[in-house]
Amino acid sequence: MTNKALRTAVLAAAVVSGLALVPAQAGEQELALLSSYVGNWKGAGELVGGEKPESFRCRLAVTKGNQSKINYAGRCTLVDMNLSVSGTIAFDDKAKRYQAAMSSNAGFTGIAIGQKKGDTIAFDLSEKQVDRGGNNIRIGSKIMLIGDSITVDFEVEFNESGDVLTASVPFAR
Repeated sequence: MTNKALRTAVLAAAVVSGLALVPAQAGEQELALLSSYVGNWKGAGELVGGEKPESFRCRLAVTKGNQSKINYAGRCTLVDMNLSVSGTIAFDDKAKRYQAAMSSNAGFTGIAIGQKKGDTIAFDLSEKQVDRGGNNIRIGSKIMLIGDSITVDFEVEFNESGDVLTASVPFAR
């Protein structure tokens, strides 16, 4: 995999990584809110920070999971590769918070805590990882479930070079 393809894969993983959780017991209100996101979603964005901006498209399927969880599986198509991610989102009654967990075919995993304000649940993921080439990177992703939409903003910083890639993907049904 070329350096450009690797960087693109890392950024795409960050985009889709916002949506996953750990097992939990949720009340009716929390389950109803999560269930409102069940369905098929599409989004498009532009990867900024490389040699030139690169457009990409994503699909996301959100399904009802076991107990009080929803599952998701997503795929982004970039110029020279596909990235897939999957995970779960749930409400943890003991901690009184939403949580999301994800894994990707690019080797990245993460857990994000969700904060609810009004009709918005915002997940903030910040991870330090090592890419397939052995380089240290910082991944930041914000996922917002807002009404009948999902938005994923992300940033990847390659510590060795200082390069930063960013993208924002609004998803709609």
